[in-house]
Amino acid sequence: MFADLPIGRLVGAVAITVTAFVASGCGGTIDGHAQPAIDVVPATSAAPTTTKSSKPTTSKPAPTSSRGGTTDFDAEIGDCVALGGTVDDATIDKASCGSRASNYKVIGKAKTSSGCVSDRDNFYAETLNGIETGALCLDIDWVVGGCMDVGGDEPSRIECSESGVEPVKVVTIQQDSDDVDDCPDAADSGFKYAERRIVVCVQSL
Repeated sequence: MFADLPIGRLVGAVAITVTAFVASGCGGTIDGHAQPAIDVVPATSAAPTTTKSSKPTTSKPAPTSSRGGTTDFDAEIGDCVALGGTVDDATIDKASCGSRASNYKVIGKAKTSSGCVSDRDNFYAETLNGIETGALCLDIDWVVGGCMDVGGDEPSRIECSESGVEPVKVVTIQQDSDDVDDCPDAADSGFKYAERRIVVCVQSL
C-alpha cells in the first residue's frame, strides 16, 4: 500500500511581489508577483510497470501557449529560472535547467496570469500601475531520477542524500494520464497536471 504524502500545503494562494521600480518614460511602477498552485495526490494502489530512466533527465509537463504580453524579465518557453525571495522582496533569475539553482521551467507566456494553463505550478507576472502587462507560466523543473524539497516557500533542488522539509525523488513522468494510480510501485504519490493529463510520480524520502 502507498502512504499519503503530506504536501497539500503547497495548494494555496501565496503572492510574491518583486520590489517595485520606476519605468523609464512612463512615470509608473512595475511590480512582479507569483502565486503557487499545485495539485499533489497520494498514490493509492499498484500500477502498471513503467520504464525508468537509467540517468537523470530533465523533463516537463508540456508547454502551453507562447502568446505573451511584456515582462521586464526576459525568458523564453523552455528556459529555467530560480524563483524565490519573500512576499515583499521576491527574486527571479535565469538558471540552467536541471541545475542546483533551477526550481521552475517556463512552460508558457500569457498577457496576464489568468491566461496561464490552470494546472501550472506557478506564474511570474509583472504589472504596470496595478495592471498586468505579461506573465510567465511556470512548472517545477522536474528531473527524472532527481530530488526536490517541495516543503519550503518555493521548491528547491537537493541531492537525494540530503534531508529536507518534504523531500521527494522523481520516479517517472506519466504522459496522457490524470490518475496517480498509474504511477509504478516505487512511487508513493504524484503531482497531477489534470488539464494536460500528466502525472509526475514521486517517492517521499
